[in-house]
Amino acid sequence: MRFQAAYMTWAKARPHVRVDLAVSNVLPCSVEEVQGAAAALDFSGRNDDGFPPLLDAIANRYGVAADRVATAIGTSGANFLAALALVGPGDDVLVEGPAYDPLLAIPRALGANVVRFARRFEDGFAIDPNAVRRAMTRATKLIILTQPHNPSGGLTPDGDLAAVAHIAAEHGAFVLVDEVYLDAARGCGAPPAAGIADNVISTNSLTKSYGLAPLRCGWAIASAPVAERIRRARDVVDGTGSIPAERLSVIAFSQLERLAARARAIVEPNVATLRGFLAATPELQGFVQHGTVAFPRLSSGGDATIFAERLARERETAVVPGRFFEAPAHFRIGIAVAPDVLAQGLSAISATLRSEPRIP
Repeated sequence: MRFQAAYMTWAKARPHVRVDLAVSNVLPCSVEEVQGAAAALDFSGRNDDGFPPLLDAIANRYGVAADRVATAIGTSGANFLAALALVGPGDDVLVEGPAYDPLLAIPRALGANVVRFARRFEDGFAIDPNAVRRAMTRATKLIILTQPHNPSGGLTPDGDLAAVAHIAAEHGAFVLVDEVYLDAARGCGAPPAAGIADNVISTNSLTKSYGLAPLRCGWAIASAPVAERIRRARDVVDGTGSIPAERLSVIAFSQLERLAARARAIVEPNVATLRGFLAATPELQGFVQHGTVAFPRLSSGGDATIFAERLARERETAVVPGRFFEAPAHFRIGIAVAPDVLAQGLSAISATLRSEPRIP
């Protein structure tokens, strides 16, 4: 099958569990938590190249001109449209590893060749620009990375991102930076990597950091010419977005500071809880960095898929096996859940780690 992302297939088919730590977005907002949302519901309006009030809201959020904004269905939609606009069959696309599985599936679906560079556990999963340089080829057209890293939450210093942009520019290539967890890591005023250079594209959404996944509000920030190419790519995919969802997204943008504070109140206590848990759990190695996820690994180096299956089967608790990120000894934990849910999940993880049979 040409279009295949193993993680998404698993995520959509996995059974319901009592304690779900496989989710990575902030707890969903209710309609009441987005003030004025119900009153704003309206099916009328034009959004041929994006709903103008939403384009303005996104542009104002980043301090850029509206012609540098292209809207999409979530960050995943923005990633696909950006790649569709910039990559063709036979091109090389550099993708980080470990990687969020759909970021590998997108260039493959477009007929491009995927070339890898590593983000190392020993470096806190930060990007080493020299690793990127070594992986570049004459056919490289695009570099895809995440900031912070999905699945680990590791942040790359801005100077290193600038170095990657410079390396790409030397080869006439672009850099696509998926920033879907950035606001959870740095706050809703975090500047996009697209501000570094004209060959950098930032993608983001209201999904992970704000608990507004149902709106499917995503966007790309790029130079004006690249943003126009992305808009034209959308013409052949889904044409336009949903006016009701885009109207509600405008309302959400007017309240981002408050929604970000809500998210911090959920995530920050859980960060402290998970750090304490990892420090007291020798069976695991890892760290809690930034955003709404962590990516510990089994100290034994064993297969975390077996562990995750036992955890779900015996204790009705879900985590994401690291095999979906090419790191089979790891698993991803979502930490933007209710504190009692995290506590139950960590208790189940501890009990499973310390019970027989031993994780191989």
